Amino acid sequence: MSHEPLPAAPTLSWTQGDTEHTAVWFSASGAAAPKKVQVVDDSLTADDAHRLAAQGTAMLWHGDYHNARQLLSAMARRLPVFSRHDGEDVAKAFYRYRQGRTQRARMLGLLLVPLEAGPTVALRRAPDVAEAWRAAAGDVVGPVVAPLQDVLGAVGAYEWRRNGVFVQELDAVIYPHYGTFAPIRSEYLGLVAQAPLPSQELAFDIGTGTGVLAAIVAQRGVKRVVATDSEPRAIACAQDNLERLGLADVVEATEGDMFPDGRAPLVLCNPPWLPGTANTLLDNAVYDPKSRMLKAFLNGLAGHLTPGGEGWLVISDLAEHLGLRSREELLGWIDKGGLEVLGKLDTPPKHPRSMDRSDPFFAARSKETTSLWRLGAKA
Repeated sequence: MSHEPLPAAPTLSWTQGDTEHTAVWFSASGAAAPKKVQVVDDSLTADDAHRLAAQGTAMLWHGDYHNARQLLSAMARRLPVFSRHDGEDVAKAFYRYRQGRTQRARMLGLLLVPLEAGPTVALRRAPDVAEAWRAAAGDVVGPVVAPLQDVLGAVGAYEWRRNGVFVQELDAVIYPHYGTFAPIRSEYLGLVAQAPLPSQELAFDIGTGTGVLAAIVAQRGVKRVVATDSEPRAIACAQDNLERLGLADVVEATEGDMFPDGRAPLVLCNPPWLPGTANTLLDNAVYDPKSRMLKAFLNGLAGHLTPGGEGWLVISDLAEHLGLRSREELLGWIDKGGLEVLGKLDTPPKHPRSMDRSDPFFAARSKETTSLWRLGAKA
């Protein structure tokens, strides 16, 4: 049996003095290795760092770790703050906002730090990041260079994983792993906990993430749940949480794109709520490029429901208020999928941004409604 060779890890090269150096390149967002790299230290000013980043030059830090963090913050303060133009169309404004966020992340991602086997950040006064980095990116067996932002992201994500998020609907804690979205917006969990179950025999959870929705329906008495996700790290996270909750015998978390084989009387899905390009791992939980997952769920749902079964689509209408998708489009996709609306449960937002009047998209966020659409196959 022949096997395709694994692709070689991307590398980053730079010159220091008269010596050429090479290290494995890591980027959580999958960004290509920078072509221009300059070795810098504590003498680099924030203005010079901003200028180099604007030119597309990466800065490989060889100074003090805490000074690097301060420099990153100083660079961020020099980047423009988004503001709405008078009379600007909301969809155009949001697109411009997203462009600005992408550019901001690209520039801040050009401040790089070296990692060595351990794994350890090879800088003065660097903290112990070994467990956090392994959880995010695996072991380090040789020189690695990564954006400082990614190191900070790994450390922050590990804190979420260690502390967990209390979920009232489960009366338990869910532990999000690196790259899986923490269930911090409780309103959509409440909808799944309250909707009348069409059956307690079997349910499919499409795009399970942390496994929180699968756990809720299992705790409600569904005897068997099959939970799918296309991301291996999400399946590992869901399995971890289900074992902690004592539900591993009820819920099977399996890697796969969309639906498992067969049909079920209940199929639920909480797809990303906004159409748009995902630039980071966590963006995958928020942005659905060209509404691919939403459309795939609606197109395939009827073929995976048992007679009289229900599909639960859990989604916000924020995209409608931002001018990114219309209600008519959503209803058209439902109809095209051979589905009909059996009912709908709604809840207003409770998260802080919906009440933040300084947010440039406050008008849209304050009108947001999160809904559980109960869908059935047309007769």
